[in-house]
Amino acid sequence: MSELQIRDLRVSIATDQGTKDILKGVDLTVRSGETHAIMGPNGSGKSTLAYTIAGHPRYTVEGGSITLDGEDVLAMSVDARARAGIFLAMQYPVEIPGVTVTNFLRTAKTAIDGAAPSIRGWRKTVAESMAALRMDASFAERNVNEGFSGGEKKRHEIVQLELLKPKFAVLDETDSGLDVDALKIVSEGVNRVKADTGLGILLITHYTRILRYIRPDFVHVFVDGHVAEEGGPELADRLEDEGYDRYVSGTASVG
Repeated sequence: MSELQIRDLRVSIATDQGTKDILKGVDLTVRSGETHAIMGPNGSGKSTLAYTIAGHPRYTVEGGSITLDGEDVLAMSVDARARAGIFLAMQYPVEIPGVTVTNFLRTAKTAIDGAAPSIRGWRKTVAESMAALRMDASFAERNVNEGFSGGEKKRHEIVQLELLKPKFAVLDETDSGLDVDALKIVSEGVNRVKADTGLGILLITHYTRILRYIRPDFVHVFVDGHVAEEGGPELADRLEDEGYDRYVSGTASVG
């Protein structure tokens, strides 16, 4: 049983107008096998939380802590966080010209496991994972995300998740830009990895539609850089009906 613990996390960002406080004291604990949905309006700090966990240099931690099984995540480099078991699926996956999907995945797997998988066996493993995500086999030899549609990029993210087997996955608006069919396929992939590995999930989303397929154990509503309310799946159902108006009335956006 692993545990990702966030305590009183306060994060700022430098802007042209000066330093801007974004996270203002976030407390959150995710354990193996749990799915936590982070919901909230635009500018509430959801993606800032994701990128802070992953170690994006744009964000400055002003206070608080993030620990993984008692180890200080904030003291780790970005690659050390990945090796420790933290995975970030980005809202807008980047293209990597000149690097094929197969080589990218094998390099990442080698970095995490400390030993390179055999080329022949690896190609078979990649092909099986891509088939499960309904990606054409030809994508294995294409450059990473180059010319991929939004849905293909998101499926590739879940292929990475399945092959790298992290302890915790932070999924930053994985549902963004997906049609109904792609959403279902991607969600099935996430659920499959969780069932196979006991993955802990932090799922960031504006909308409840992905939660029809990836059912959360806990829901946290972010407003103005902090958790305004917490509950179970029923909270997401209520947000579907009511929206966020009652949380944000009189509250300024934080970007």
